[in-house]
Amino acid sequence: MATDDIPLDDKAKRMRDLLSSFYYPYHGSSPKAHSNYENLDSINSASFDPEHYMNLLVQKSNLEELLRKHVEMAAEIKNLDTDLQMLVYENYNKFISATDAIKWMKSNIVGMEANMEQLLDKIMSVQSRSDRVNTSLFEKREHIEKLHRTRNLLRKVQFIYDLPARLAKCIKSEAYSDAVKFYIGAMPIFKAYGDSSFQDCKRASEDAIIIILKNLQGKLFSDSESIQARAEAAVLLKQLDFPVDSLQAKLLEKLEQSLGDLQLKTNEIENVLRESNDPSKQGKGFDSVPGIGHEVSVHGFAEAIRAYRVIFPDSESQLIKLAQNLVIKHFEMTEQRVTRRISSTNFLGALRAIWDDVLLMDGVLSEAALSNFSLEVAHTTVKKYVASTFTYLLQDISDVLLKVKVSPKEAAEEHPLQVALEASKKIVLQGSMDVLLDFFQLLDDELGLLVKLRAFIIDWVQEGFQDFFRSLDDCFLLLSGRNNSSSQDQGFSEGALGEKVLAGLVLVLAQLSVFIEQTAIPRISEEIAASFSSGGARGHENGHVFVSGEICQLFQLGGEKLLHHYINIRTRRVSTLLRKRFTTPNWVKHKEPREVHMFVDLFLQELKAVDSEVKQILPEGLLRKHQRSDSNGSTNSSRSNALLDDRMSRSNTQKARSQLLETHLAKLFKQKIEIFTKVEYTQESVETTIVKLCLKSLQEYVRLQTFNRSGFQQIQLDIHFLRTLLKENIEAEEAIDFLLDEVIVAASERCLDPIHLEPPILDKLVQVKLAKSKEHNPVKPLDVGR
Repeated sequence: MATDDIPLDDKAKRMRDLLSSFYYPYHGSSPKAHSNYENLDSINSASFDPEHYMNLLVQKSNLEELLRKHVEMAAEIKNLDTDLQMLVYENYNKFISATDAIKWMKSNIVGMEANMEQLLDKIMSVQSRSDRVNTSLFEKREHIEKLHRTRNLLRKVQFIYDLPARLAKCIKSEAYSDAVKFYIGAMPIFKAYGDSSFQDCKRASEDAIIIILKNLQGKLFSDSESIQARAEAAVLLKQLDFPVDSLQAKLLEKLEQSLGDLQLKTNEIENVLRESNDPSKQGKGFDSVPGIGHEVSVHGFAEAIRAYRVIFPDSESQLIKLAQNLVIKHFEMTEQRVTRRISSTNFLGALRAIWDDVLLMDGVLSEAALSNFSLEVAHTTVKKYVASTFTYLLQDISDVLLKVKVSPKEAAEEHPLQVALEASKKIVLQGSMDVLLDFFQLLDDELGLLVKLRAFIIDWVQEGFQDFFRSLDDCFLLLSGRNNSSSQDQGFSEGALGEKVLAGLVLVLAQLSVFIEQTAIPRISEEIAASFSSGGARGHENGHVFVSGEICQLFQLGGEKLLHHYINIRTRRVSTLLRKRFTTPNWVKHKEPREVHMFVDLFLQELKAVDSEVKQILPEGLLRKHQRSDSNGSTNSSRSNALLDDRMSRSNTQKARSQLLETHLAKLFKQKIEIFTKVEYTQESVETTIVKLCLKSLQEYVRLQTFNRSGFQQIQLDIHFLRTLLKENIEAEEAIDFLLDEVIVAASERCLDPIHLEPPILDKLVQVKLAKSKEHNPVKPLDVGR
């Protein structure tokens, strides 16, 4: 290490500084910042102190580390020497290349001076010859140019003298654009020499121009002229320095009138739409001849807008308003057609025609941004189309149902209610499928207007079905007359046919509600989920607008209400008969019974009508057996036939009174019978419920009267006859027997002298009644519950 103390020569110092400046650019830092080194990495610093470095290295390193440091430093020195040698070699090679290039340049420039001198001599020779030629041809060239100027002047003079005749020919042929072009070309000459040499020509030309101005103004305001011709006339007037700004308001008014006459060529398009509804002319739509005429008209209007914009550059706002009015009128006409029912094909044709016009006007007046404006207007139109489609579907269903109520062929049809039910099912399901198909055509169409509204259409369809089924439920309630239930009793006297049809309609509505809940809603939900569930404007986080579960629950409850309403209608009708039956006669002075009363026949006729209706609408089912259970205090107990026969065998009033006491005591120890069960959608359930309610009503009317012996026996005879027929036709025998017994007991309680008729007398009178019924009506009088 003693070699470190040897002072370095100047060359070595410069080399070290060069390398240090290349690898460590911070050599110019403050010496104070690098004066105190506390680590061994300061060897690369510009202010490196070898002595301090060696002392620090010896203090911090052992022998092995000093040896390793020596090896590393020797390797670094060797590498630096190699790099320096390579740097010198590279610079030397570049210097040699530069020397060779200079030598090559010197060798090429040696002969260039002689060539340049020769070129200069040739150029001077060419210049001298050119000067001689120009000098020799100067006089002739001047003469030719003078003749050419004279020829052009003569042509202009001839044109000026011929101008009045040219203008007259243009006026005669109505070539006003050529006349204006000729006159404008002659204006500079007239300004210069019009008051002297060409005074007559100028005067004649001005007279012709006055005529042209009048004709152009007349053409501008002529209703028989096309929009393009009037726009061209305005341009020519402006070229003639006519104050056309005063005509701006009038011309704009003409444009507005033409817009009013346009309006999609309303009559022609209406004819197209009507023809497209004709099967023989399907597929024409807006592609027929009137559609082409409309396209030509819109093109003419667009060209007029373009010309007007050229004539009046500051009229942009007015033209934008006109273009927007055109789009608005298009959609207004389409909305009017929608209110009168339009197919999806025709609706798409109308939208395509409107969109083509919008694109055409955008090309003429891009500042109007009619694409965005039409999207806002179409938003309302398409939504109205979707809503009107559901409205017409609801109207179709209502029309089918109203035929049940007012059809004059009802009596001639064998099963009018069944036919009405099947027709209603078909119109509900198939009509909904057709509506979905129409809406799918809107979604599937690639029209730019509909593509932008696709998300909204999905929401409108789902929301439309939700509102449609709610409205359909309200329609069912309205047709059933539930809102006027308080006036039902007053309407029974208006004729049996109307009431009968109304009751049948209610039953049809009840069964149709079941069909909608179980069949229609699931099918429609599948179609909506397949084609109208994704991409809505509401987004998945807000859920779907159409909730099938809610609609199913709505029609489930509605069907149950309608079924009970049907039962109530039929029961109230029978109640009216019973009220008349028990309020009309004086039961205290009633005569001895000789036959079954006529009200029984009317009652059986009502049950027969019920049987006819439910067999057309409701399916057959297993009637649920009435359950019995032990009871310690029920007031609805049954009477045993033995007890009843024993009571009927009493022959005096005292025994009858005692029997009543025994009957009430027996209620405490008899089995309880379930009279009113849940009404099901089956023939047996509905018929049995109506019979039970009618018998219960009969019992209540009996309790309101006071009978003598004959009146009580008349009630006994009527009930015995009913028991005979109902037992043959009603499966719920226990409940019917119970209610019939209740009627007899109630009559006996309200009788002054409750003496029963003997069974043989009852049977004889019943047989007589049955014989008369067979003579008048050989068909079985009643078939309920079978």
